[in-house]
Amino acid sequence: MTAVATRKYEQRLRAEAAEETRRNILDAVYDRLRRAPSAPVSVEQVARTAGVSRSTVYLVFGSRAGLFDAVTTDLWWHRAGFQAVVDAVEHPDAREHLRGGIDSGVRVFAAHRDVFRALFSMAQLDADAVGGAIARIEENRAGGMAHLAHRLAEQDVLRPEITVDEAADLLWLLASFDSFDQLYTGRNLPVDDVSRTLIATAERTLCR
Repeated sequence: MTAVATRKYEQRLRAEAAEETRRNILDAVYDRLRRAPSAPVSVEQVARTAGVSRSTVYLVFGSRAGLFDAVTTDLWWHRAGFQAVVDAVEHPDAREHLRGGIDSGVRVFAAHRDVFRALFSMAQLDADAVGGAIARIEENRAGGMAHLAHRLAEQDVLRPEITVDEAADLLWLLASFDSFDQLYTGRNLPVDDVSRTLIATAERTLCR
């Protein structure tokens, strides 16, 4: 093996080791939130579970806020299957976009309910570390609801007495984790019933 090939091989091994360390830390946080959603999450606990030092956690993620930002992104985009929501957005029919978006969002929340509940609660109690990550998710979600409201209006599906801004606000409410959890946990409804209820409410309120 040449010197160049050796360096590339070593670089690949280091990159793989770094990614494995990162994944172990993210898994440790996720498992902690899932098993004890109401318990505090310390960097020391996470490091111990991941089999690394506390300093390694900060080296990889920069800060406690950086750690939870990565955890939230990983949960939303990789663990929870958020691609289904993205696929719904791409449907050419705005009404189907509405139905598919709410349904896939409900299933994302249901698959990881305890972890989402913990993160949303922590955002209120630990705003410096978790609040920013949740705020970014909510900001992106609000943009998605505004996009859907505009599509409903453009395709003449929106009721004439409902403005686009009003539609976006209502969609934001109905597609939220809290609306899901009020029905799923508060009313103990099955996932399919939660989805049907939220979709029916949106259509009856917003659509012609």
